[in-house]
Amino acid sequence: MKRANLFITVLFVAFSLQAKAQTSQPLKLSGYLQTDQRILTKSPNDWVWNENRLSLQLEKKISGKAKFYSEVWLRNIGIPKVTTASDLYNKGIIDPWNLEIREAYVQLYGFLTKNLDVTIGRQRIAWGTADKINPTDNLNPYDFEDILDFGRHRGSDALNLHYWLSANASFQVVYLPFFQPDNLPIGIFADIFSSPVNLSFPEGMTLQNITTRVNAPKYNLKEGSTLGVKYKGMISSFNFSLSYVWGWDGLPMLTDNTFTLADTLGGVNINSILSYHRRHIFGADLAGNIGGVGVWAEAACFVPVNEVVMTTDLSALFPGTPYPVIYRSTELKKQAYFRYVVGGDYYFKNNGYLNVQFLHGFVNESGRGNLNDYLFLRYEQKFFNDKFKICPLSGAVVVSNWHDIKHNYAIVYMPEISYMATENTEISVSGLLFNGKGNDLFASFNGYDMLLFKMKYSF
Repeated sequence: MKRANLFITVLFVAFSLQAKAQTSQPLKLSGYLQTDQRILTKSPNDWVWNENRLSLQLEKKISGKAKFYSEVWLRNIGIPKVTTASDLYNKGIIDPWNLEIREAYVQLYGFLTKNLDVTIGRQRIAWGTADKINPTDNLNPYDFEDILDFGRHRGSDALNLHYWLSANASFQVVYLPFFQPDNLPIGIFADIFSSPVNLSFPEGMTLQNITTRVNAPKYNLKEGSTLGVKYKGMISSFNFSLSYVWGWDGLPMLTDNTFTLADTLGGVNINSILSYHRRHIFGADLAGNIGGVGVWAEAACFVPVNEVVMTTDLSALFPGTPYPVIYRSTELKKQAYFRYVVGGDYYFKNNGYLNVQFLHGFVNESGRGNLNDYLFLRYEQKFFNDKFKICPLSGAVVVSNWHDIKHNYAIVYMPEISYMATENTEISVSGLLFNGKGNDLFASFNGYDMLLFKMKYSF
């Protein structure tokens, strides 16, 4: 309901501006229809992803003074999960679908002064110069629904002020009034961010149930808000920016475990609490061209406002003990840690394209000493006037412990073939192969090798 109200409000403002304008451009409708299907290569070849997405984008510029923009996703997504006879009466289960407002905002040019642009509404505020994975891109919450769609974010309701100092320099202030958490993956990777529970109980005791509560920031102006500022300029032929964000980590951390007796036979329940933590983020990035090679670098320094401590209360398991049995462990220290990425790309004269990136610290990794290293590579070759494309080299190599690589690594390989059937219709078939050992995110994908089929029609 809140999303619908936001959408209606933005539409009302946009068309009010239109009525007052002397001249305006026609309403522009664009978008795409995309189908994304995935099956496991291992017998019996389970279907693991089914998404049919219709993206509708509306844009209207009014007298060069304002612009209205919105993007809405209408999707059939998910595999039908019928478990009871009553499910057969529910179309939401038999044929799951959803409607999502990705963006909906009004942008005012030259607001109060000719150098100030103001954007109000739900908007995607993308920061950073790297390809898809950006350490400085921390205003919008991550959209982890499809864990294989790296760098995807949701839009945020925000007030975005952009003041132009010159044609190549600007100062930006962004205010997000309330906290929005990251949404977690769905499907076979739903538990990918959950830490495995490895517990040893006294003899005769067994785990019966785990309940988890989320302790989210309060939704008020003081506690839940996020503030970001950014200066963007140019040095020689390189674009650069300096940024700061005072906000929340969108992924919660485990902070409390309370053990209780479930019955008189030794059954044990665990009540857990996940909490979010506030942090300062100082960022810098630059991008340019050296000898025909596009290059970029981006880094962010994360400073937790408070130390994150996990408390485990075992008192209920030892009723005869005169003192509480409580253990505490530090999950995140109050010390700075860095995520950074450097990369480059090059277009060959034979219609080849190479993209290489080195990343230190994936988006779910926090704390000094807990960040892994990633090398991403992609080579594309186009044929027949760019209608046919192959990607024989596409994937990543991950190292989580350089002192013991053979037990702490991951390899992801994703070859792809695509064909432009028409000017606006692309069909692609790709494979996704995983191999690795250790506790790294991608190493946990072992056993989920899959085939992917995509079709995208743009209009």
